Amino acid sequence: MKLGLNTGYWSAGPPAGVTEQIAEAERLGFDSIWTAEAYGSDALTPLAWWGASTTTVRLGTAIMPMSARTPTAAAMAALTMDHLSGGRFVLGLGASGPQVVEGWYGQPYPKPLARTREYIDIVRQVFAREAPVQFSGEHYQLPFPGGAGLGKALKSTVHPLRTDIPIMLAAEGPKNVALAAEIADGWLPFWFSPKSDAFYRKALAEGFAREGSRHQGLDTFEVVSLLPVIIADDVEGCADFLRPMLALYIGGMGAKGANFHYEVFARMGYEAECARIQELYLDSRKPEAIAAVPTKLVEDVALIGPLAKVTEEAELWKSTVISTALVTGPASQYRTIQEILS
Repeated sequence: MKLGLNTGYWSAGPPAGVTEQIAEAERLGFDSIWTAEAYGSDALTPLAWWGASTTTVRLGTAIMPMSARTPTAAAMAALTMDHLSGGRFVLGLGASGPQVVEGWYGQPYPKPLARTREYIDIVRQVFAREAPVQFSGEHYQLPFPGGAGLGKALKSTVHPLRTDIPIMLAAEGPKNVALAAEIADGWLPFWFSPKSDAFYRKALAEGFAREGSRHQGLDTFEVVSLLPVIIADDVEGCADFLRPMLALYIGGMGAKGANFHYEVFARMGYEAECARIQELYLDSRKPEAIAAVPTKLVEDVALIGPLAKVTEEAELWKSTVISTALVTGPASQYRTIQEILS
């Protein structure tokens, strides 16, 4: 299992210590560093700024919401980043959720799978640079058929450093996971658990088996997943550190009945617990929602506790579909985590 560093998206401002974390990750031979965005910091600017001090790690976005940029704008950014990094860029894309897509970006959310398929098709046309980009779909049309009536099919002025820049797709539901296996070069799961490995293998296999799939199996396909690792004697203390984030995603990241993170944990067998967490969170009873996150749930999606416990449980993670684990936290623990997961 390879390791990557997940810097995430910012809260009120830039994360503390990230420069040192990136330097240590590269020194230890980590595979990659990743940034994210929601409705605050963007993914590309920090990745370019911090990535400029690196020479070997791949630079990935996990994720860039597709609603934030037109397909051609995303492709332009990818071409630019790939040149600046010497061929180290990985384009991670995702559909996000209706609250952010419609509330922040002012874009329609329905039919995310069809929209994703069209989006990636256009991005690949830009990467290939074989002809002026043209597309006539349900969600995207190039050139635009209305407006001034002067739209012209164009080809990127920039010649790609690589015409096969990897595209990875964030997905949580089985249909999205299958789509990732069909049209992308990798899958970015969120809140993965080894107990769900068989479920996701089945969804991936469905995508690989589709006519025209870019990959026929996991040998050439990447699965890059967040894996929180906290090594400390107090298991409950470790769980307490992650509970607020889990409560936020289960209870507050999405509307009732339209929260894809909630559904991930419900499929793990925590439907009743998720319903309670969501009820408390949406009722503005956040401390109670945080306290309602079971320790077992935390242990299902993270490696927490004493070194011996974490080392033993890591073996199960290494047997899953994950090819690269994205870690966070203090740089002082990276070598130990590397020894455990490698």
